[in-house]
Amino acid sequence: MTTTEAQAEDVVRLVRQVFGADVVGAYLHGSAVLDGLRPSSDLDVLAVLRRRTTAGERRALVDALLRISGTGNGGSGRPVELTVVVQDDVRPWRYPPRCEFQYGEWLRTEYERGRTPGPGESPDLAPLITMALLGDAPLYGPPPAAALDAVPHEDLRRGIVAGVPELLAELEDDTRNVVLTLARVWRTLATGEIGSKDAAADWALARLPEEHRPVLSRARAGYLGPLGAERESWDDLLPRLRPYAGHVAAEIERPASA
Repeated sequence: MTTTEAQAEDVVRLVRQVFGADVVGAYLHGSAVLDGLRPSSDLDVLAVLRRRTTAGERRALVDALLRISGTGNGGSGRPVELTVVVQDDVRPWRYPPRCEFQYGEWLRTEYERGRTPGPGESPDLAPLITMALLGDAPLYGPPPAAALDAVPHEDLRRGIVAGVPELLAELEDDTRNVVLTLARVWRTLATGEIGSKDAAADWALARLPEEHRPVLSRARAGYLGPLGAERESWDDLLPRLRPYAGHVAAEIERPASA
């Protein structure tokens, strides 16, 4: 069993320990079900429950995930992103969907200080559920199509566009991820396909003006670098980050408003 497989089992075991018989299923999404995990890809898991969570249950998830995920696993494992939804909140599907809980390694410092993510509207569930259905990779429970409704294409578009302002706000703090995710949003809107971040970067690089390519090329190289490697430096490209983001955001707005 690989480290990643063991991590996935740990996540499913945790969800079942906390919620017991109220777990409908757990499903891979993201890179694992698109073009395959890359060295620095997160392990993305969607858990579907029959009921809402309590604050204590959500904190129990955070405390355990701090040990299971990324740096909490001695540096040998992948960052884990766990998203929890209540089945009745997403089936039948409606927009905007409601997320019950989401853990992401990018907020580790805040979790360690006591923050516990709570329920709320989450347009990003539209692409997330779409990927889980496309991937058809249950870790526990029935196939995803037996637990989740398909997301209409227009809601998929709305969901990914809704996340752009938040991405732009995090450009300097989470540069690689934001640069690549903007490229993936652009490609999805233009082609209707959801693919890996590096595949989206390849697609976007062929369409970017020359002055914006170094930013995306740097992010792509870092994403494909070895697991555990130091994050790439952006000092020399700082003046180009906002112009790149602005150009891609304008391209995103074009098909989004078509």
